[in-house]
Amino acid sequence: MNKLILASVISFTIVGCANDTEEYIDTPLPDQQADLRDFDRDGVINARDKCPGTPSSARVSNDGCEERIEVSQEQNLKILFEHNSTDVHPVFRGQIEGMAEFLKQYPETSIEIKGFASNPGDRQYNLNLSRNRALLVQDKLIGFGVDPSRVVIIGHGEDDTDDDNPIDEALERRVEAKVVGFKGDFVKEWTIFTTLPK
Repeated sequence: MNKLILASVISFTIVGCANDTEEYIDTPLPDQQADLRDFDRDGVINARDKCPGTPSSARVSNDGCEERIEVSQEQNLKILFEHNSTDVHPVFRGQIEGMAEFLKQYPETSIEIKGFASNPGDRQYNLNLSRNRALLVQDKLIGFGVDPSRVVIIGHGEDDTDDDNPIDEALERRVEAKVVGFKGDFVKEWTIFTTLPK
């Protein structure tokens, strides 16, 4: 029993002395060839990651680059006019506002607005009328926040009328446009770093 107490006192004294006299030494960094850390937490170590900063939850290749997909969407505009008129009927306001919103979502796109007129009347007058219709729609788009530099106006007059396949005269008095927008997005995937919403 006395030997056990004596051994405990000696070991306590040795440990206590060591802690009081020794300075703390930081854990040495390992001497390794590659950086095994993963700063963007995509599962690919920094040493092999060719695309640092990939979005969270993106599916990545062996090089750490996210897989991208192209998303496209199309928006059409077709506005009809009364005979010899450039007034836009209020029923078409929603179409114009929807096109303006679409152009805001796809800022890299531009729009070509085509104006048309029906056959009756002077050819030059109809050309000017069709252009004025397109200009009026352009003004309304600009009013909804579209940059004027993104809008191109073309007045076709009655030139686009197909005599072999005639359409109703009321449908010839129109302004139309079509825009296709493209956006890139990345393929999402669950990883070991993904956290569930609380």
